[in-house]
Amino acid sequence: MKHSTNQQTRRGRGPARRIGRSLALVLPVVLVLSGTLAVTRVNWTGDPSSGSVLTASDATVSDGKARSVHRAAQDILRDQLLTELQQKNPGIALTHLQEAVNERPSLAKHCVSIARALGRAAVRVYGPTRAQSYARPVCDTSFATGVAAAHG
Repeated sequence: MKHSTNQQTRRGRGPARRIGRSLALVLPVVLVLSGTLAVTRVNWTGDPSSGSVLTASDATVSDGKARSVHRAAQDILRDQLLTELQQKNPGIALTHLQEAVNERPSLAKHCVSIARALGRAAVRVYGPTRAQSYARPVCDTSFATGVAAAHG
C-alpha cells in the first residue's frame, strides 16, 4: 500500500507541478514577444557606418488605397541597390550586395536574383558593354548573367 501512495505523490499534485504547467503555458508567449521586440529595429541599409536605421514598421509600401504591404528584406535591399546603381555605379552596388550577404547570411539565397536584377538594370542605364565591365564574381557571376540576358 505504501508504494501506491508514493506514486500518487509523484504524479504531481504538488506546487512544483503547478509551476511547471504555468511555465509551459507562459514561456512560449514570452519568447515570441521578446523575439519580436528584438527584431523591430534592424539596419536594412546594408551600410554599417550609416546612422539611418529603418524599423520593421517602416518596411511597408502604400499602394495608394490606404493599405500597407510588408516588404521582405531582400526586396528592400534590391530596391536600395538598384537606386544606388543608378545614382553611383554598378560596382558600388555589387560591393554593397556582397557586404549585405556577408553580414546577413540569410540573404544568400536571394543573392543570385538580386545580382541578375542589377545586371539587367545596368544594361538599361549603361548599355551592355559598359555594364559588362562592372561584372565580378558576386553570387556566382549572376550579375554577368543578368547583363547577358538583358542584352541578348
